[in-house]
Amino acid sequence: MPDTHFAATLVVLDLTGIFVFAVAGALVAVRRNLDLFAALVLGGVTGLGGGFIRDVLIGATPPAALADWRYLLVPVAAGLLTFVFHPTVGRMERTITVLDAFGLALFCVTGALKALDFGLEPLPAALLGMVTGIGGGMIRDVLAGSVPVIFEGVLYATPALAGAGVVVVLDRLGLPLLVVAAAGFATCLGWRLLALVRGWRAPLPRGPANV
Repeated sequence: MPDTHFAATLVVLDLTGIFVFAVAGALVAVRRNLDLFAALVLGGVTGLGGGFIRDVLIGATPPAALADWRYLLVPVAAGLLTFVFHPTVGRMERTITVLDAFGLALFCVTGALKALDFGLEPLPAALLGMVTGIGGGMIRDVLAGSVPVIFEGVLYATPALAGAGVVVVLDRLGLPLLVVAAAGFATCLGWRLLALVRGWRAPLPRGPANV
């Protein structure tokens, strides 16, 4: 079981990432002309989905999203703010995209660290770090009737896996927690921002598929 001090250090980072992701999820609902409930649902699943999956898989039950009222209040607040002020939020598209990259980096790090703290080996911990970062967005896209963006060539999951991988490797080497977290965060964030600036995309199939 994780120690209390370690668990407390993850809360602020988790809540920050949840808020950013929830704004992005609620904005999807607004742009599809969906109602307030849809904005709250899509904001909630985007912010909480990845962490929920992680906690269930590692046996951290009940998941933090259900055990701590702050984890529910933050995405609700983000959804409401986005729904009410969506013209302003919509004009901040680039800012939101950059903040989303920060949220991805936060989640891949906290996800991997929590998995390690629950005794997982490095590879599963890295995978769960990635899932923590991308899981909510995948659920959001499915609920909104879209193919998840990570399947359309967007470099999103790969930076998350790389950041989580750095975390587990440096943790295995015994480096201080702050160094481990900062290195994983910088790896994911740097890769994601470079992909956005330079237009990098994952390979897609060329030509028609065989019938």
